[in-house]
Amino acid sequence: MVSSLAQDPLTSHPDLADEDRSWLQLLVGDWQLVADLALADLVLWCPAPRPDPAEGFVAVAQVRPFTAPTLFHRDIVGSRARADLRAVVASTWSGGERPEGAGPVETPDGTLQVRLWPVVRRGRVVAVLSAHGDPNGRPSRSVIEENYIRTADSLLDMMQHGRWPAPEESAGLWAGGTPRVGDGLVVLGPDSVARFTSPNAVSALRRLGIAATLEGHRLTDVLAGTDAARQPSEEGTWAVLTGLRAGRREVQSRGASLTVRSVPLLGPAGWHGALLLLRDVTELRRQEQRLVSKDATIREIHHRVKNNLQTVGSLLRMQARRTSSPEADRALRQAMRRVDTIALVHQTLSEEIDGQVPVDDLLKRQFRLAVEVSGDGRPLEAAASGEFGELPSHVTTPLALVLNELAANAVEHGTAPAGGRVELHAERELTPAGSVLVVSVTDGGSGVQDGWSPGEFQPAADGAGLGLRIVQTMVEGDLRGTLRWERLPDGGTRVVLRIPTA
Repeated sequence: MVSSLAQDPLTSHPDLADEDRSWLQLLVGDWQLVADLALADLVLWCPAPRPDPAEGFVAVAQVRPFTAPTLFHRDIVGSRARADLRAVVASTWSGGERPEGAGPVETPDGTLQVRLWPVVRRGRVVAVLSAHGDPNGRPSRSVIEENYIRTADSLLDMMQHGRWPAPEESAGLWAGGTPRVGDGLVVLGPDSVARFTSPNAVSALRRLGIAATLEGHRLTDVLAGTDAARQPSEEGTWAVLTGLRAGRREVQSRGASLTVRSVPLLGPAGWHGALLLLRDVTELRRQEQRLVSKDATIREIHHRVKNNLQTVGSLLRMQARRTSSPEADRALRQAMRRVDTIALVHQTLSEEIDGQVPVDDLLKRQFRLAVEVSGDGRPLEAAASGEFGELPSHVTTPLALVLNELAANAVEHGTAPAGGRVELHAERELTPAGSVLVVSVTDGGSGVQDGWSPGEFQPAADGAGLGLRIVQTMVEGDLRGTLRWERLPDGGTRVVLRIPTA
């Protein structure tokens, strides 16, 4: 039977207080560690909502282990506890916080191999956690498995007395590169001496130059003879490496990098040991360094292209001053404007090289500049409204050139000798095919040639200038968009550009 709760019962259960829900979310955020150590599937149970007439418990979360086969091949979140499990879950719930040193509640027969613990917060049971093992599994366990399960029991005992999870361990601790049980585990005793070291932990330590066994020694003492002790470290690093403090630190030696996560073990008398999870992140850090170098190279390329284009613009400007032909002067100035537009885009890309580039400031500034330059000193007003948002970097250059040409065309054909106004507006529109960027350029003149119908766009017709040919080529080819020309009731002209953003 499936519960009527929403897809995420942990956040929608009506009988959970906000503080209890936050505590359970903190537990679920880190219980992959327990599942891997317990070699078992974990399920979190809460009583069915009170308005529901049915009795029993509902599964509000579950996790599968990476270190053992799962018993649940389908999600059971939202399902009720079956009859043979319901009684033992209810007994665990009603039993309250268990005495110090008490083990888990276990199912009385062999049809289920389930162990259960109350989840306690401030002396009150807020949920029940069950660990499901394979009842047909082999009776004997390896040394590694025994240490895994013993360590899991320590964490679950802390949980049933409200000492774990630790609220000070923020969610950011489990970002990329955080070690898991399978990456390497070291169990520290009350003197910070290693009691158990998994084979993968031994291999990870060898990358740092530690060839001797760690068992019987402190990790800090062993690291003292490596390059790691001579490199600057973050505050509190040695407290983390001795297990006295929860946290994650990175240790580097001989070109290798090792991430260490510490989980202190707390008993009724306080700290009595810790778990250290180790992960060799050497290749991950090398990849990150390559990406940083690649980003720096791309930025430098864009910066040099911008400088070269500015040099070309300066040469065109010098040539324009020397020419005596008005036609040649105008052509050179148009070329200068186009080169400057591309240079401005490369300047932006040298600062923003992500896949999506925020282009509002760039395109609006470029539009105003294009209107000002095209006006030849006339009093023109350039207004820009709306938002372009973020666009792929390969779209930015052709769009900037298109807006540059449309601004110049609007000034030339849509403004009077005494001046005028040219407007730019951008907005996003959702369509069945996806998001579309809609950009319009509006002037107050009559820039549409005689014989053109509203909505018809024929820049390749006889007499069309180079600017409109550039617009047509880039919109249809590079931007894969459409153009529409509209004559306004007051005699002005609006050009509407639609570009798919996917």
